[in-house]
Amino acid sequence: MFKKILIANRGEIALRIIRTAKEMGIKTVAVYSTADKHSLHVYFADEAVCIGPPHSYQSYLNIPNLISAAEITNADAIHPGYGFLSENAYFSSMCQKHDIKFIGAKPSHMIQMGNKISAKKTMKKVGISCLPGSDCFFESSYKEIEKIADKIGYPIIIKAVYGGGGKGIRSVLDKNHLKNSWEEAKKEAWSCFGKKDMYIEKLILNPRHIEIQILGDKYGEACHLSERDCSIQRRNQKLVEEAPSPFLTRSLRKKMGEEAVKAAEFIHYEGVGTIEFLVDQNKNFYFMEMNPRIQVEHTITEEITGLDLIQEQISIAYGKKLSRKKNYYPKMYSIECRINAEEPHYNFRPVPGKITQMHLPGGKGVRIDTHIYAGYFVPHYYDPMIAKIITTAKSRKETIEKMRRSLDEFVIEGIHTTLPFHRKLMQNNDFLKGNYNTNFLDNLNSDFYNRIQIK
Repeated sequence: MFKKILIANRGEIALRIIRTAKEMGIKTVAVYSTADKHSLHVYFADEAVCIGPPHSYQSYLNIPNLISAAEITNADAIHPGYGFLSENAYFSSMCQKHDIKFIGAKPSHMIQMGNKISAKKTMKKVGISCLPGSDCFFESSYKEIEKIADKIGYPIIIKAVYGGGGKGIRSVLDKNHLKNSWEEAKKEAWSCFGKKDMYIEKLILNPRHIEIQILGDKYGEACHLSERDCSIQRRNQKLVEEAPSPFLTRSLRKKMGEEAVKAAEFIHYEGVGTIEFLVDQNKNFYFMEMNPRIQVEHTITEEITGLDLIQEQISIAYGKKLSRKKNYYPKMYSIECRINAEEPHYNFRPVPGKITQMHLPGGKGVRIDTHIYAGYFVPHYYDPMIAKIITTAKSRKETIEKMRRSLDEFVIEGIHTTLPFHRKLMQNNDFLKGNYNTNFLDNLNSDFYNRIQIK
């Protein structure tokens, strides 16, 4: 097994990886920017190396600094977590070049599935349904773009070919909004990914966003761990996830899971990943993308299966066989709420600042993943997510009740957070009935947000 792992990330996921690594008897190295000097992952790792100033491109995205940190600490593997460089094929190949194991997907899989056009072509070969769409055509004239959009038929969605995390995406309901949406998406794609390649797909109105958790090893074995429903989103950013989905039937769950495994086997995928689908109101499903990494919401899959997905990642990267080879069908329910340092009553405006007081909920079936503490200063340089609260029980109703109780116990003072938003959401009748889609939060009237009580 690996002797020492460097975690090329920050915050709660870095701390999450450190915990599993220690339980496996593996030494850990934390890296941090000067803004994260007092983050918990720095304190709890065996070693810590400062890799640069606060801005990500000078620290967490600085590949030479990360490789140097691994070399000077004699780390024999790097875990990228999620975000940052977790889907960067160049970073993965540079790790290989320096004889450091990258705990994640192969560079070839990142290239194949990271390019949305290439990923769709691959899925079509497997026989998985894909939405009608275009090829990459950044160099095309605007008239050609109009022509392709007209051929597909409105509404459409514009996406960055190398996108992720909800960036570089714009929905276009009619021709009048095409040009501005195209330019905005292209500009955002360049800012976030350094690439302007774009494509167009048919837009499904009010879909469910369902992702299938997959595992694959170097020996050709693959399986799925059922699905997660990630339809509660705002600006394409997930806020609440649950497993299993209250929307899927048993037969649809089985079919989608088998399709995902078939795709993983077709590309000989190694590691932990997700195959993501859009499901329309008639329960037709279409491939959306593949994420060749651990997801923020991997926690709810862990809670219903009893598996440690970080441990699976590390073991697969080391060359071990899957600990589980059969597909999983859920017997428990789990929900995750992402707690962000944002003001929901002011259009979810980020609010960095010092946490003056904090109290974490507890009890059976309650899990908190966080890196914050009383006295911690939330910096403005990074994603505003500061905690995840996960509740698990034998039924969806019981899981929601447990979440309500836990949210009421959760106290964070000094800054505004999305805790009040989640408390109100857990009382919403449509949510309680499982009657929601990716546009659910956008369609809530202003009264919902105006009545959010700040604690």
